[in-house]
Amino acid sequence: MGNAHLYDKNTTCVLCDFSFKTKKLRSSFIRIEFNDSDFYSKYKSESCNPLLYYVSVCPNCGFSFSDEFSPQLSVPAKKHLTEHVWNHWAKHDYCQERSMQGALSAYKLAIYCADLKHEKHSVKAGLLHRLAWMYRSEGTEDQEMRFLELALKEYIQSYMMEDYAGTKMTEMRVLYLIGELSRRIGKETQAVRYFSRIIENQSQTLEKGLVEMAKDRWQEMREARALVQ
Repeated sequence: MGNAHLYDKNTTCVLCDFSFKTKKLRSSFIRIEFNDSDFYSKYKSESCNPLLYYVSVCPNCGFSFSDEFSPQLSVPAKKHLTEHVWNHWAKHDYCQERSMQGALSAYKLAIYCADLKHEKHSVKAGLLHRLAWMYRSEGTEDQEMRFLELALKEYIQSYMMEDYAGTKMTEMRVLYLIGELSRRIGKETQAVRYFSRIIENQSQTLEKGLVEMAKDRWQEMREARALVQ
């Protein structure tokens, strides 16, 4: 295949102002095998997985980010990122074609930077959730469950603070993800509570697909409980 599936994206680091090119996946090469109930997509080709390139890593200072990061950088955040990331950066290059291990490292760097930068909970939830998907794709269940639980905590904080406003996320989608991630890590009572909120307010939303998905998950849990009893 070579590198035909990739293209160079020009970007500038908000921490050190360094301009660089980083690889991204061409959408024409994306082939989905199936979609899961928490919006995870299994791709037919491991090398054509857009999750591998979701995070950009500045080769000059190490600041790692996604397109969902705010372009603003406060003075305290810049100080923290400089002290804890830039000053310790060993000049790794994540801008070329990535392996699974390289992508995992990029996600963990971005999560660390998001914490130091005080990014929105919705942004941190998205990073943690995608990292869980990466571990799911390679069959590492313990790490998948670990990061699903961390993502769940951030989604709950995002819902409580409504910091998803102005992003691609909607209230119904956040509610659904809280319910679904709760279900996946075994918090069924909490899952039912959040799915019920969606079902109770179904007349107030245009996202009918999410309503049906919430009903399906609620019914699956009900049937599973009936089998145990």
